[in-house]
Amino acid sequence: MRNHWLNSISAAAIVAASMTGLAQANEPAAPQPKGDTAAGEAKANTICMACHGPQGNSIVPTWPKLASQHPAYILKQLADFKSGARTNEQMSPMAAPLTDQEMLDVAAYYSAQTQTPGTADPAQAQLGMSIFRAGNPDTGVPACSGCHGPQGMGTDLSKFPRISGQHADYVKQTLTNFRDSVRANDPNGMMRGVTARMTDKEIAAVSQYLQGLGQ
Repeated sequence: MRNHWLNSISAAAIVAASMTGLAQANEPAAPQPKGDTAAGEAKANTICMACHGPQGNSIVPTWPKLASQHPAYILKQLADFKSGARTNEQMSPMAAPLTDQEMLDVAAYYSAQTQTPGTADPAQAQLGMSIFRAGNPDTGVPACSGCHGPQGMGTDLSKFPRISGQHADYVKQTLTNFRDSVRANDPNGMMRGVTARMTDKEIAAVSQYLQGLGQ
């Protein structure tokens, strides 16, 4: 009789736990925070425009265009600058006081802007296109298009940035910094691995190709 009573309690507990789990599974997911483009514009015009230009199209080629960049990538970079995972004399102090919501707002604003076109140096673009599309099998350099897509547009979900149309000087600087481990906030060392075997000539050529890509 005692065993029957215990078994009944155990069965009831299992049923109750199952029903609780089912109820939790059916609960709507908590809404993800979103950025406010109007608030982002106000913040960007206050602290970002001097370097990144109107609507995120920088005039100085060593500073990146942020227009049309994926919001998840912008958000990650701002968070990394704030935490120290990525450092820069100009960006680190700018990102330090930003709240999580302000970073969301800025990312939303810049992602909604239109990138200005760029042009590639035809003398280097052919080699750059080859490296971008197929890598260098002889030295083990992988194709850039494998992560960034055939048009260099990247993806928001994986936080692979848009690199098409980006300033060649900035791309060259970025690739060199990854290769030399000056920059190390790439997940799992992915970009450091990609650039480890790239020559200066290949980096310059890819950078020129990307500057004119997607236009």
